[in-house]
Amino acid sequence: MREYIEKAKVLVEALPYIKQFNGCTAVIKYGGSALINDEIKLSVIKDIALMKFVGFKPVVVHGGGPEINGLLNRLNIKSEFVGGLRVTTEETMEMVEMVLSGKLNKAIVADLTMQGILSAGISGKDCGLLRVRKLMPGGVDIGFVGEVSKVDTTLIKTLIDNDFVPVISPVGVDENGASYNVNADMAAVAIAGALKAQKLVFLTDVEGVLRHKNGDDGQHEVYSRLTASHIARLIDRGVITGGMIPKVQSCVAAVQSGVKHVHILDGRVEHCLLLEIFTQEGVGTMVEGDMA
Repeated sequence: MREYIEKAKVLVEALPYIKQFNGCTAVIKYGGSALINDEIKLSVIKDIALMKFVGFKPVVVHGGGPEINGLLNRLNIKSEFVGGLRVTTEETMEMVEMVLSGKLNKAIVADLTMQGILSAGISGKDCGLLRVRKLMPGGVDIGFVGEVSKVDTTLIKTLIDNDFVPVISPVGVDENGASYNVNADMAAVAIAGALKAQKLVFLTDVEGVLRHKNGDDGQHEVYSRLTASHIARLIDRGVITGGMIPKVQSCVAAVQSGVKHVHILDGRVEHCLLLEIFTQEGVGTMVEGDMA
């Protein structure tokens, strides 16, 4: 009996959050281990399904770097990166699109369908969803890599209004119709901003933004809540370093574009989405705008 009472308490704790977020749009950037580990993948898919059933309007934007690397390795095509972005030749772009818009996109749709969720797999090319321009980091030409210049939300909103969960691969088109590889984080930020989503969630392979405690034992704790200005100070002080910098900068860009809350979660934690959104403590880092 005690076990069932504890389960009931969990549901009661979640009730205010279910009420608060009913009807809210949540963009979920789905990648990392959550996309390639079958056990973790099932947990994430079930979380998204439950969010949909209790009234959220989820929109999934997925990456696929490890799968792309695997295919290129099998074809003896070397993977090159500049500033964390894949150098994408015309040949590589074909492989990228095959993996993202073909294999992975439809696999996620199939996973959601198995949980009883209506979903539709689309790419940024459909209905001109993601219009891009060539991205030149530091003035370096890295091929068919684009940054989002415009988001047309017509198709996404049509799917949401008809009870579908859109699953979006980050492939965009330029003004001439050429296909471009778009960093999935950047695509998720642009889409969340265009939708004025209440939430944007990054599923990553880290616990969140970490603060290391004094001493040499390597202990740390997670910042549960940060503002845009706080993030700037932490970068200046060297608290946030390396690969976390572009991640938090994406968070800041999202809140500045109108997204209310951005979450960095460890996708390796079972049911991390539910724990972050439907419990008081949460399990990751939430970023919000500065108070006016």
